[in-house]
Amino acid sequence: MANSRAGNLKTENSFPQGRLFQITDREFSAFRDLILREAGISLSEGKRQLLCSRLAKRLRHFGFHTFSQYYDYLLTQDPKHEERLRMINCMTTNKTDFFRESHHFNFLSQHMIPQIRQRAFCGGVRKIRVWSAGCSSGEEPYSIAMTVREALGSLLGWDVKILASDIDTEMIRNGSDGIYAAERLSGVPYELKRKHFLRGKGECEGYLQVHPELRDLVVFRRINLMDEPWPIHTYFDAIFCRNVVIYFNRETQEKLFERLATYLSEEGYLFVGHSENLSWLSHLFAPLRGTIYRRRKPG
Repeated sequence: MANSRAGNLKTENSFPQGRLFQITDREFSAFRDLILREAGISLSEGKRQLLCSRLAKRLRHFGFHTFSQYYDYLLTQDPKHEERLRMINCMTTNKTDFFRESHHFNFLSQHMIPQIRQRAFCGGVRKIRVWSAGCSSGEEPYSIAMTVREALGSLLGWDVKILASDIDTEMIRNGSDGIYAAERLSGVPYELKRKHFLRGKGECEGYLQVHPELRDLVVFRRINLMDEPWPIHTYFDAIFCRNVVIYFNRETQEKLFERLATYLSEEGYLFVGHSENLSWLSHLFAPLRGTIYRRRKPG
């Protein structure tokens, strides 16, 4: 890639926001390999225009004329990988809603939580651990938190933690803030909104914020699922990894699910997206219903 110095280039204000960039075969191949290594995202040839449109604002930000200049900057002038994080943020897809795929949350409240309560009644620990892997802007982990809170009735004596992770740093910040436009909660029952959200007033009118009691159940962290090891030191009763692996190739998917299996408790459940089928991983997971799987016991 040709060498460029950001300091000698024009600022992004020198370029119209609608400026179009063309990417060569060599440039596209280089970015495709970099994104695969960094985030596990596999870009087909058909994603060339998607990459161009999503990274165009980063080229305009630096005043770059070509993708080669931006690639060179990432490799030679980004020692702390701060710009690499922004590049990955641009390439991630964040489509989510509260209680998306409602049958998963019904299963939590009607099956998983009652099972955990029964084990606790028989002398087991009063602890629940759930991981929302690929949490986007937080709707999924907060939906889990509401479901657990409602199913337990009271948190008194219970140790409940929900890990919410994503590779996109902007999504992690948004989820941690827990502030959503009112229309984002249009599908949430009124009683749940009343109990678990604070309504904004004045300049914050039209927004709702997650109640501190609910926010305290959720811990947000940036975790790249491609990193080894993960900064996790517990087993989970449930892992939600929904609509994440659809962007990975089959080899990366298999490695990821093998690792996820090792983080599930013996009675743990895995929830995947509506278009994801794990029949080819039957040695790891037993199908229950829909897109809900149970970890197979080793041996």
